[in-house]
Order: sequence, then structure tokens, then C-alpha cells
Amino acid sequence: MTTIAIIGAGPLGRWLAVEAARAGYRVLLEDVMPAKLALAAQAAEDAALSGVEFVSTVEDAVREADLAIDCVPDELESKLEILWLMDRMAPPKMAIATPTMAQSIVDLASCTYRPERCVAIAADPRELVKDARAEIVLRTTEQTLGEVAALVTEFWQRLGFVPRVEVATD
Repeated sequence: MTTIAIIGAGPLGRWLAVEAARAGYRVLLEDVMPAKLALAAQAAEDAALSGVEFVSTVEDAVREADLAIDCVPDELESKLEILWLMDRMAPPKMAIATPTMAQSIVDLASCTYRPERCVAIAADPRELVKDARAEIVLRTTEQTLGEVAALVTEFWQRLGFVPRVEVATD
């Protein structure tokens, strides 16, 4: 079974955790704020889902993950900080996906030890939650491994989206 780490239990993280569990994934949802994890636990309970586990550190979330998705604000400093943490604490096989409209995946990936395992989700997080099942653009770099693009594509397909992969050059 594929394990998904979701970093951040705000509205997008909670929604992704529930949808990923519904799609049959094992989900590890992390947030440093216990209140956000409590809201997420209630959402999972309301949806009668048992596939979501709640953890309080990034390390616990990514330790066994195949794919990690950050749900932090789309600001350069926030993205760099969370990518740095995930990159250093995760197993080498883990892929990283980051929702961003403002940041270059080429630049973000170059700040990791695994640029070939990084993908951007080119979508406004608020729109993802509202407009589920629409087309979604996944931005890769020229270095991104085919297996990583396939993993992220399959994830979004299983959530009911129509992924389109684009190679970013900037």
C-alpha cells in the first residue's frame, strides 16, 4: 500500500487526507498545532475513515512515506523550510509534491538532495477543495524521474482529477 504524508492540517491538508484515505491510501497527517489535528481527526471520523494516522512531527510523517505533499503557505520561505525538513528526514525513495502557483519547481527542486523526485502541483489550494475532479497541472523538471511523475499522476487520478504533466524549464 502506498503511504502518503501530508504536512499541514489546514483546510487543504484535511481535505487531502480524507480524499486520499477514501482512495485507499495510508495517510500520515502532520501538523504542529494540536487543534488542527483535532479538526482533522473529527473530519476523518465524520467520513468514517480509518486510513488516516495523525502525527506531530514531520519526521514521523515522512519516515515511511512514498509521497509527501506539503500544505504550507505558498511563500518562498515557507516552501523552502518545509522542503528542507522533508528532504532531510525522508527515505531516499520518497517523492515530494508541493502545491504552488508562485514558486518555480526548478528552483525549489534545486534546493533539495532529490531534485529528480520533486513535482509541483500548479493549482490554487482553495480551488482544489472547491473544484475537485477537474484538470490539474503537475509541473516536473527535466530531471524528474518518470516513476515519480507516474506516482503523483496516479495519486491525483485516484482522487478523481485529470492530471496533465508539463515540464517546467524556469
